[in-house]
Amino acid sequence: MRGHEPRSSSSCAACKLLKRRCTPTCIFAPHFRSSDQITFAKVHKVFGASNVSKLLSEVPEEQRQETVNSLAYEADVRLKDPVYGCIGAIASLQKKMLELQHDIAVARNRLLAHNAAGGVNNNNSHVLLSPLDDSPQLAAFLDLVPYSDLMLLDGSGLDAYLFDIGQPPFV
Repeated sequence: MRGHEPRSSSSCAACKLLKRRCTPTCIFAPHFRSSDQITFAKVHKVFGASNVSKLLSEVPEEQRQETVNSLAYEADVRLKDPVYGCIGAIASLQKKMLELQHDIAVARNRLLAHNAAGGVNNNNSHVLLSPLDDSPQLAAFLDLVPYSDLMLLDGSGLDAYLFDIGQPPFV
């Protein structure tokens, strides 16, 4: 799906699959090249060629490629997960994000408890690390990558949100 490139004399993937003659004004040709037969077959199976044709004709030309990309992704996911489709993928990622945020909140609390107990570094001198610190000492202490790389939300609002979910900490 490369967009509006000049095409060869061969039929587009849609016309090949539908076994019809591809015209120069074919609405599928710029988006479903002859080499994209599998992609069009998935879109056709989920949405139907007639519906896709109607949809593409209603969308402004500059947005058609993005529309085709979205349809192709949705069709692929829908065929892999017929019940939930894209919503299942989104829900799975959101669940994973909440688990990671909860793990980070637990690590922050452990760090605060460690600091309150007088945390020590390798030189046996007292070092207090902030839970918002991105230093290598914090990463070494938590044995993780710096958690700021994983954070999508930050601050006290995150902590309040995470403790309201009512789940036991992941240990």
